[in-house]
Amino acid sequence: MSVRDEFDAWAADGRDKGMEDRHWHTAKHALARMPVEEGDTVVDLGTGSGYALRALHDTKGIGRGFGLDGSPEMVQNAREYTDTDDLSFLVGDFDDLPFDDDSVDHVWSMEAFYYAADPHHTLEEIARILRPGGTFYCAVNYYDENVHSHEWQELISIDMTRWSHAEYREAFRDAGLHVAEQDSIADLDIDIPAAAEFPTDDWETREEMVERYRTFGTLLTVGVAP
Repeated sequence: MSVRDEFDAWAADGRDKGMEDRHWHTAKHALARMPVEEGDTVVDLGTGSGYALRALHDTKGIGRGFGLDGSPEMVQNAREYTDTDDLSFLVGDFDDLPFDDDSVDHVWSMEAFYYAADPHHTLEEIARILRPGGTFYCAVNYYDENVHSHEWQELISIDMTRWSHAEYREAFRDAGLHVAEQDSIADLDIDIPAAAEFPTDDWETREEMVERYRTFGTLLTVGVAP
């Protein structure tokens, strides 16, 4: 199944809103760190429901926001959820970003970058469209150190890239981006039951669940265009 078919099905089932709710636990902290100024242009790769751009528009006053997704159904949903003309949503490919060189102030991606067919080229594309000093905030829960995410590949028909902390830093630098920050953001919002309630449908022990959400959390890597 293609990325488009997979996420068209998710959007049709309303799973975009479920992803938004789960991702927001850590996305809100990463978004708050972005050095966005009023009037800036922001691109959201793998925009899903478009929640990140709406948050940046409401809290930081971005001038223009473009949400790109490989799923037409996701894009249509994002348009329906959005009530401002400052934000646009389009179907597109991570390998060929439809933006001019040096035209974007910031790029954001939450739980989507690892779906890129050629992640190294996607980083080159991001570096191409960013203005000097522009940033790329890349947030993922699927990464090598997070052992609890490794089984996710078995649950989805799309090939995903699982990099380590070091591989993310190396790939950013190879694409011409300076690595300004790398951090793990803990999910402090998810409810973790008492030890007596384990095992659950998803977890054998409470310690495993604590490690997944409180220790590993979301890996954030920040690149800056020279």
